[in-house]
Amino acid sequence: MRILSGIQPSGRLHIGNYFGMMRPAIELQNEGDAFLFIADYHALTTVRDPAALRQGVLDVALDFLACGLDPEKTAFYRQSDVPQVTELTWLLSVVTPMGLLERCHSYKDKLAKGVPASHGLFSYPVLMAADILAVQSDVVPVGRDQKQHVEVTRDIAIKFNGMYGDVFNIPEPSIRDEVAVVPGVDGQKMSKSYNNTIEIFGEPGECKKRVMRIVTDSRGLEDPKVPEECNVFALYKLLASEEETVAMAERYQAGGLGYGTVKKELLGLVNSYFEPFRKKREELAANMEYVESVLQNGAARAREEAGKTLVKARHAVGLD
Repeated sequence: MRILSGIQPSGRLHIGNYFGMMRPAIELQNEGDAFLFIADYHALTTVRDPAALRQGVLDVALDFLACGLDPEKTAFYRQSDVPQVTELTWLLSVVTPMGLLERCHSYKDKLAKGVPASHGLFSYPVLMAADILAVQSDVVPVGRDQKQHVEVTRDIAIKFNGMYGDVFNIPEPSIRDEVAVVPGVDGQKMSKSYNNTIEIFGEPGECKKRVMRIVTDSRGLEDPKVPEECNVFALYKLLASEEETVAMAERYQAGGLGYGTVKKELLGLVNSYFEPFRKKREELAANMEYVESVLQNGAARAREEAGKTLVKARHAVGLD
């Protein structure tokens, strides 16, 4: 089974990224032939600062390697180091119906958030399809809000195959119900675009400020509280053991527990959970030649697979 995941280097990674995408992607490297790319071409739709983009790519590479990605098990690479993907994007573009792209939520959502309209933003799903199809992925792990991207990829691949023969494997989305939707400090889904994140490797002082700003209800210290309705508890249970989670829920329901106390305990969990990763990241940051070699080796593997696919696609359309 071949598995592909990708993530944009559009800012420092946060707890929502870790539990929503990073940890599941790292776990999948033990379940099949894994490919993971840093989507720097995709990031160009929103990131206009070249230095920020370069730094973002390196930060993502450091973060994933620090958090347990094994380059012996996963081909880890920059999207832009696999040029076959962009040529394949054009071959897919000429068979992609406009109506299919016009129905995509991502374009409309980003316009609503103030992202300038561009052809790249509109045709983003075709580039994503090329990422997936280039390495002939079987499975693409996504959250429920990303499922449409894989469905679009399937539609494009089926249309291409129908016109030119069986060139592409038809991938399946893998939606893991246990993948957490992580609330941000304001109660919305944790997202860089909402500026409500708690960074994995942020400065300790800033991390503390963010945790202490988490929105709670107005129940008083002595009042019983409902753990399932609390943003602090939702983050706490991601980091705590099952026994700690049960005990904390009981303390909520008993009353006499202030939200400030829970926030301090949450902060302690954040620090202890990510401390080993932080130390590993510092070691990696002191050896960027190794990090670059990981990306180059991963790109070589991806180019090999994408090259095979592109030869088939070019032959199918008559571009021998």
